[in-house]
Order: sequence, then structure tokens, then C-alpha cells
Amino acid sequence: MAAKRAKTGAAFPRRRRVAGIINGTRLVVADNSGAKEVMVVGVIGVKTRLRRLPFATVGDMVVVTVKKGPPDMKGQIMRAIVIRQRKPFRRPDGTWVAFEDNACVLVTPEGTPKGKEIRGPVAREAVERWPQIANMASIVV
Repeated sequence: MAAKRAKTGAAFPRRRRVAGIINGTRLVVADNSGAKEVMVVGVIGVKTRLRRLPFATVGDMVVVTVKKGPPDMKGQIMRAIVIRQRKPFRRPDGTWVAFEDNACVLVTPEGTPKGKEIRGPVAREAVERWPQIANMASIVV
């Protein structure tokens, strides 16, 4: 019998990801950019199987549309970075982390935040991946 090999490549990423945020998920905007609530319409950098919903987790950049906020922002398509998710996810040291809400920070396509401050805690995974968010975060969990 042949020994089984570990599958690698684009379809099998090394880092295991938890499907905490999918298309259609409503996120609270945790910065002071003006928007209050957004809806995920896409995930940046995710290639998936036909008809499978792309998902994001903490630290991923997503494409969102503003649902609640000032009239001039409502309906705009923007990019955001997920900083909190309700679905529990496991860290490499074995601890499980879950937050009270799903939240994001609005950013430019380059990754610089639009707001000047972040309300509430920020996951360590998002801080490690996006240094600009680390500068604004008051609480890192």
C-alpha cells in the first residue's frame, strides 16, 4: 500500500482558518470613520470552489457595502479588515478565542485605516498582520 501524502497547494492552505465571516454577514464598524454597520460582499485574495461562499476570519481584508451610517456613505463599496468574530477560533498555543460581536475597521485599498481610533478589543491576529491597526488599537486580545 502506498503511504498517504499531505495535500498542499492553493486549495489546502497551511494555516487552518475558521469560517467566521461569510458573504452577507453584517459587521459592526469599530472605528470613527462614520459608518455604523456594513455587509460583507466579498473576500480579498480568496479563491474557492464554484458556488462555495468565500469566508474570512480575523485579520482578513473584505469588500463591504455600508448599510447604516450617514446618507453620503450609505451604499458605498469599501474595504475593511475583520478585527473581531463571534465564531470561536483556536490559536497555535491551544487557547480558544471568541468575541461578543463581529466587527471590522474600514480601510483604503492599501490598508491604511480611514478612522483615527478603534473602539473595543482587537484580535492579536489582526494586529500582527496589519501594523497600522496596531497603532490605533487600545486593547489587544
